[in-house]
Amino acid sequence: MATNPEFLFDGPADAGTTIALAHGAGAGMDTPFMTSFATSLARSGFRVVRFEFPYLAARKLGKKGPPDRESALRDSWLKVVEALGPERLVIGGKSMGGRMASLVADEAGVKALVCLGYPFHPAGKADRLRVEHLRTIRTPTLIVQGERDPFGSRKEVAGYDLSSAIRVRWLPDGDHSFKPRKISGRTEQQNWEDAIQEIVAFAGSLDALAASESS
Repeated sequence: MATNPEFLFDGPADAGTTIALAHGAGAGMDTPFMTSFATSLARSGFRVVRFEFPYLAARKLGKKGPPDRESALRDSWLKVVEALGPERLVIGGKSMGGRMASLVADEAGVKALVCLGYPFHPAGKADRLRVEHLRTIRTPTLIVQGERDPFGSRKEVAGYDLSSAIRVRWLPDGDHSFKPRKISGRTEQQNWEDAIQEIVAFAGSLDALAASESS
């Protein structure tokens, strides 16, 4: 069993919605990418929670190793949801962190799911799809993806049969971390800002839907 993760908080503790974000496979919760998204969402009024999976937390103690098995990663997410409560919780994260969140979202009963650069397949192995559960997922889901993502480009994803609960938003010329080429005329910061605005709008639409259903 995974140990209880330690949390890094941003934003108001009394926010109506909490967004829990997990890191990708090779970098932790304090990268410029993760920090930018957390602090920007916090400024938009959300409580943002970051944490690290056990294998990465162990690296800080001098223990090196590959990512934990899927069962341990899923268990970490379930512990996060249990600690924070599912009712007002959006879960997700970068690449692997978002994918693991997507595997437990329905089971955990969270408010919504946000994936930043979803790894639809391993790089260079488009035949090894990771979309089976995305065909039936019921949790409202936002996937923000770079158009050139080697783990699932715009052209590739257009051919996938995804659940109607999923919205996919594309960042111009972005790679897996949303970085565009100079020739595109875009900057990485612009794509990050657009991604953050997509999340803010998505979360706002959930609140509006909940209000209409209760009225």
